Amino acid sequence: MSTTATSRGLTASLVRGAVTSPFKRAGRPGAALPADRLVARDVRIAPGPLASYSRICGFSEPDTMPLTYPHVLGFPLAMRLMTGRSFPLPVVGLVHTWIEITRLHAPHPTEALELTVYADALVSHRRGTEVTMTTEARSGGELVWESRSGYLSRHSTRGVPPAAEVGPRVLPAVELPAAAEWRLPGDLGRRYGAASGDRNPIHLYPLTARLFGFPRPIAHGMWTVARCLAETAEPDRIRYVRADFRAPVLLPATVTYAVDGAGSSFQLRSGGGRVHLTGTMARDGARTES
Repeated sequence: MSTTATSRGLTASLVRGAVTSPFKRAGRPGAALPADRLVARDVRIAPGPLASYSRICGFSEPDTMPLTYPHVLGFPLAMRLMTGRSFPLPVVGLVHTWIEITRLHAPHPTEALELTVYADALVSHRRGTEVTMTTEARSGGELVWESRSGYLSRHSTRGVPPAAEVGPRVLPAVELPAAAEWRLPGDLGRRYGAASGDRNPIHLYPLTARLFGFPRPIAHGMWTVARCLAETAEPDRIRYVRADFRAPVLLPATVTYAVDGAGSSFQLRSGGGRVHLTGTMARDGARTES
């Protein structure tokens, strides 16, 4: 399985999601997640696509695998699962709310990976229903990398008992010292989409973004995480990251990357103090933050 094949699979899933979403109703009582585990074996990483991804995200070492890249490889499987008939939420309109990535062993780009994706949890959220998707990467049968992501389907929660609202509590963001300023072009979504295969219409053009309620295209959440990691010292030593997406970045934009003195907490914000992303990370030899 090649990275080109995964890109084609993701495009097909986006089309299928657009067709199936109108027939699904979020918040349906008794909804259950599919028990399927989708597996892609012998996933080979092509040097060209990896270099393109590293370049658009700001990584300076094109021959190493960024911490976020296995998530890109596994995303077509996640989309296939989320657009299947047994998945209870409409994929159109799902909002990526958070991601947590742990690297147990740094896979080399020449290693063949086995990717497994499954839906892990379905919970009530103060703004709707949130699903947790898990992606695992193995090399030689050994688990080397895993991620967990939250996706929110927004709908009315009227009548939902307060005790059932178990979505993650969003804490106020403490302003961190600015470290860099980035000017993001209007075509960033199209360029990242070409490198990652994620061509969700909300990221591409003003017209397609307006169809989903955004005045302009928005930056991919996974690009913002990757770009923040690329800005840190020795990004290849990062073994854990947790990022929470707080507000979309409308393109074009000027944003500020900020990080604490220890290099363990970071955020992305724009004018007026609006925070788009907050996160924590840990490196090899350091205690994992939570």
